[in-house]
Amino acid sequence: MKSFLLLFFLLLFQHSFTQRNVKDSAISTPLIGVHYGGNWTEGDLAERYGFASHLGISANYKTAKNWCFGFDGNFLFGDNIKLKGLFDHLIDTVGNITDINGDIGRVLVYERGFNINASLGKIFPVLSPNSNSGILVHAGIGYTLHKLRIETSDQVIPQIELDYKKGYDRLTSGINFHQFIGYSFLRNSGALNFYAGFYIQEGLTKNRRTIFFDTPTIPVSTKQMIDIQYGFRIGWYIPFYKRKPKEFYYN
Repeated sequence: MKSFLLLFFLLLFQHSFTQRNVKDSAISTPLIGVHYGGNWTEGDLAERYGFASHLGISANYKTAKNWCFGFDGNFLFGDNIKLKGLFDHLIDTVGNITDINGDIGRVLVYERGFNINASLGKIFPVLSPNSNSGILVHAGIGYTLHKLRIETSDQVIPQIELDYKKGYDRLTSGINFHQFIGYSFLRNSGALNFYAGFYIQEGLTKNRRTIFFDTPTIPVSTKQMIDIQYGFRIGWYIPFYKRKPKEFYYN
């Protein structure tokens, strides 16, 4: 994380000294971005999780004709877990899960995941201050993975430690598609360059575990699932414009 932040601010420092001519015409430029999004769930994913968030980075290239293509990666996190009774079979007669010392255990469960995507889109200069801003539409394909993160803090609960966690984590992965529509703004001058809008992602996924320890007598489904996430995304661009050529005058 420290290395990422150092690189981020070095790039920003370099960017602050570049010259650009965004106002006069559409130009080609790399675009590095960071973003945040909020996700609601539908389909099979809604049976496991509710609202979650994601943080991501993107690397894109915008052509002089306002076509955009690139890659993005997103880290998914949340604590709205809809699965019930995961650890009921570990509860004792007084309603507790105990650790290796016989103390009452505290088990926390979170949603974790990620996706990586390639995308292609276009900026339509509508309601924009220049030819490089406007309505942004893009779509793409990628890979997605999500699972339960199980934490026991500093306690040791043997039944859910190390590889035993795999029997509960609901590891799921597969192909991911997405669509986005929003607004992309590249300012004539200054660092206020952003994009925001609405998106939807459809994951064609499968369970990657062969047994769930909370339901050991029920075979794990091998059918393809449809994991849908939809919501909003807002991000900040760092464009890298070419320097203007220096002018030389000779007598």
